[in-house]
This record gives sequence, structure tokens and C-alpha cells, in this order.
Amino acid sequence: MSGLGFTSEEKMTVAAARALTSDDVCFVGAPSSACNLARLTHAPGITLIYESGTIGTAPKVLPLSIGDGELCETAVTTVSVLEMFRYWLQGGRITVGFLGAAQLDRHGNINTTVIGGYHHPKTRLPGGGGAPEIATSCGEVFITMKQSLRGMVEKIDFFTSFGHGDGGDARTKLGISTKGPTLLVTDLTVWKPDPETKESMVTSLHPGVTRDAVQATCGWKVKFADRLEETAPPSGLELATLRDLKARRGEGRAGPRRGDHD
Repeated sequence: MSGLGFTSEEKMTVAAARALTSDDVCFVGAPSSACNLARLTHAPGITLIYESGTIGTAPKVLPLSIGDGELCETAVTTVSVLEMFRYWLQGGRITVGFLGAAQLDRHGNINTTVIGGYHHPKTRLPGGGGAPEIATSCGEVFITMKQSLRGMVEKIDFFTSFGHGDGGDARTKLGISTKGPTLLVTDLTVWKPDPETKESMVTSLHPGVTRDAVQATCGWKVKFADRLEETAPPSGLELATLRDLKARRGEGRAGPRRGDHD
């Protein structure tokens, strides 16, 4: 498969998956494909946990939601949502939380609630769900999203999940002992927070991406690392595994055709 091309979404998913290891206990938010790609390739020992209470799940198809029966059927165990949050998440037993964002600012603060004013929004979004707790209770947080001027903004419209606040030691001042966002992977780049200011900084460009393209899709003045790297392109194994996983999702949800039960 070395001669195959790949999409920007595939680049983002693969780059995010590579950040996970077999030693991780991962609370899966929006980017389920990256977490399961890691499990099926380089991190077979990873423990995937979903908000619905499934622990050590190994879905054969990508779940449609956190309540998908596939998660429970393949999990080591399923606990109540109350136990999941109070004992597992808030008890400090989860190393990595994976989150998506509708809006994101330079310090990793996330909005998934509304676009526009809260009482008269332009768009009402699904809300925080368990994301606010994931953002403060997991050892660290990885975020994935597609870059756009609408999504990566100077100031988010609503504060759903706490990243690094206004930067620096904002988390420590609030008594939050976890690291917060340590990685942002988009369809164009890999970002990591500056050690001092906690402002997101581009550390790696995906193949074929320019600095100008990054700035054109970001609502704040982008900072680039002094030693800017190029993200390694997806391997044949990574692409084949990801595409097979998504293909099986389609097969698994197709259901019986008309006439199958006649």
C-alpha cells in the first residue's frame, strides 16, 4: 500500500493514534477511530473506557455512540455511569482522555455547548457530556479537530471544558493537579503547549502542509516551534487497518435487506 494516497482526515487520525501506548488507560471521547486504530496496531494492550461504563472494550466495528451495544458486548466489564465517573475518572485511574471540539482557543479551552450567545445562540451544540470531567480528571488530554477559522478562535463563545485557562499556571491556581491538554492533532498539524505559557505551538506539519496554510485556518497568531518537524505519513498497515475498521462499520450497520425474512 506504499503507493496509496491518503486523506487529511486519515493523516489526523493516524497521527493521533500514534500518541497512545499499550500502557494507557484511555477515556474515549469523540475520536473513537484513533483510539481503536491504536489498539489494532501498535498498542494492543491499551485499555479503552467509554462514558457509558464499558471498561476494556474492543469493538469490532466503530461504535455509533457511547451507548452502542458493541461496546458492552466486547468489554471486560461494564459498570454504572456513577461508578465510572466517581471511582474510575475522578479517582485518577485514567491516563489519557481523548476529546474533540467545536471551538478551541490557543490555551486548549473547549466549547461544545453553543455558537453565539448562550440564550440566543446561532447554533446549539450537543453540550459537554462528560468532557468537563475528562478535561480535569484524566492524567492528560489529547484533542483532535479539523482546522478552520470557525473552530480555532481567539475567544470561545462558551467555556465547556477547561484546558489551560488563560495560560501559565491557571490549572494549579484552581487546584487541578492533572496536566490538561498536552497534544492537539488537526488535519494539518501537530500542536503541543509551550512549557511556560501553555499556548498551543505547532511542532509538526503533516506532509504537504505549509505554514501559510496553517495560519490561514487558525483564528490566532500561530507560533511555530524552533525545530519544526514533518509528521511521518501513514504507513500501509495504518491505512489498511483504519480503512478496514471503517468499512466494517458500514457492514455491521447495514441490517437485513428487504426480502431477507420473506
